[in-house]
Amino acid sequence: MPTPIQQPSQLFTAIATTLRNTAGLNLNIGSHADFTAAGEQAWALIDFDRNASGVRGADGRIAHVMTLSLQVIPALSATAFAACDLIAVLKNLITDNRWGLSGDQCDLPLNIDGLPSLLISADQQYKAWTLTFEQTLYLGSTLLDDPLGMPKFARTWEVSDIDDPDQYTALEG
Repeated sequence: MPTPIQQPSQLFTAIATTLRNTAGLNLNIGSHADFTAAGEQAWALIDFDRNASGVRGADGRIAHVMTLSLQVIPALSATAFAACDLIAVLKNLITDNRWGLSGDQCDLPLNIDGLPSLLISADQQYKAWTLTFEQTLYLGSTLLDDPLGMPKFARTWEVSDIDDPDQYTALEG
């Protein structure tokens, strides 16, 4: 079972690990701060663009709809369309990928989109492509756990108000 995640930054680590371990990609992986210059290997720069709210998970965890971008800078010796081709490979990898995280805490990516872009670093401009997508994370404790960690439940047909926590009973272990 995957390790539960507590922070959005753990998604960055999970994506970077997956990309590093995917055979045939031959990529340097990092953030914009890690990029110094184009070289013999292409770069994929991971960035969080937004953290919006979403609908709570089925277990009551708070939803964080993360908008992410992967900016791909091709190797210096690559053809003009190398970044576009690499974006297509990454799009196939991103689709249906939870990066080794639990399905209870990480939805599948949505709204995957690739666009040509520029990366400006110091006085250099690099032709690049950017792949953006949204992925929802569910963080925090579940609603089944009260502050003491005691799971509780209520049956709608047995209580007058399902939203009243005083009408819930402890779950027997």
